[in-house]
Amino acid sequence: MILQSDKIYLSKLPTIACCIFISLTSCHNHKEGDNHSHGEEHETIKTDPEDNHEDESSTIAELSEEQIKAVGINFGTIESKELTATLKATGVLKVPNNNKANASSLYGGVIQSLHAQIGTKVKKGQVLATIVNPQFIQLQEEYLTILSKINLAEQELDRQKELVEGQAGAKKNLQNIESELKILLTRKAGLHKQLELMGIKPSQISNSNLKSALLVTSPIPGTISNVFAKIGSYIDVASPVAEIVDNNALHLDLNVFEKDLPLIKIGQTIHFTLTNNPSQEYDATVFSIGTAFENESKTIPVHCAVSGNKSNLIDGMNITAMVSMSKNITTAVPSDAIVESQGKFYIFIVTDKNAETHHEDHHMDHQTEEQDQHQAVVNFEKIEVAKGITNMGYTAITPFSNLPKDVKIVTKGAFFINAKFNTAPGHVH
Repeated sequence: MILQSDKIYLSKLPTIACCIFISLTSCHNHKEGDNHSHGEEHETIKTDPEDNHEDESSTIAELSEEQIKAVGINFGTIESKELTATLKATGVLKVPNNNKANASSLYGGVIQSLHAQIGTKVKKGQVLATIVNPQFIQLQEEYLTILSKINLAEQELDRQKELVEGQAGAKKNLQNIESELKILLTRKAGLHKQLELMGIKPSQISNSNLKSALLVTSPIPGTISNVFAKIGSYIDVASPVAEIVDNNALHLDLNVFEKDLPLIKIGQTIHFTLTNNPSQEYDATVFSIGTAFENESKTIPVHCAVSGNKSNLIDGMNITAMVSMSKNITTAVPSDAIVESQGKFYIFIVTDKNAETHHEDHHMDHQTEEQDQHQAVVNFEKIEVAKGITNMGYTAITPFSNLPKDVKIVTKGAFFINAKFNTAPGHVH
């Protein structure tokens, strides 16, 4: 006989023949009215229709503090960033010619000493080399000779004036000495100017102080970009000693295609990196847009002033630039904080929610294990987001659900947490 309680219990079992057979056999082994509980004996095969739906905790993952340290997970917050749509372009760094100069001498000579090295910063007027030539001494000797002749001519002029006034001399002699003095004064002025151009002060010239070497100085402040001479070599006006470049005037020439030219505006911000060193970023601002194609290419030069740090920048370097098109303040996270799964994008936030299963019963040893595992863990919730533009390592996001203000998110190591979901559906540890 099947008891009424057994009927109720059997109604909850799946309608599978073998299960009914087991239940009936079990009931047949006990008499009606004994105190044996049939429900407890068959509790291990009891099922619940609710177990068929998806586990509500599948969006929660647990990691121990040891795991977090081991994989290097970092935390941060959702930030408000000014992200911009950008246009990529290439270009080259240039210094205008009026900020470049060659250090040279107006007079030929042999290099006696050289103080110029590539990459050295110099000031205006700083000595870069000395050159020697016997003609330098001859020019100074001639200047001293002219000074002596002028002195004698002035004395003779005074004497002739006295003779003419006393009617003891001819006026013609006075006129000749006046003419000769003018010629000497003219020659003196020319020699005086030449000596100044040579860097020699005429007032300091004397028979015991003749300069045998000339100084070659830097005409502008800047950095030595090239050295053309060496000790013992002969140089003249056509053979400069060194080239100096003032990198403070460095600007950027971008090559922009015709179709993109309407997107460029004066005042736009440029972020650029060196082609051979993309790790460091520099800034520039558009100040001029070309009106003709560059050579035979279909690009137009766009001139930008380099601002801020100019260290390690040299005339002629190739660069890769990002032209900022529009600015928007938006919620953003580091790009590494976003993971993709089955065509959707997610971030992970730290949550107080627990990753619990909905089974009604657990063995005591399993409960102890669960408690031990939850003693030092951090819970992460998987939040779906929509991605926006990416710029400078940040990506704009729009969460599909409301998030608490200043919620803590995973900024590094999100891929590891996502792997936990992929390997352990439902209850995740």
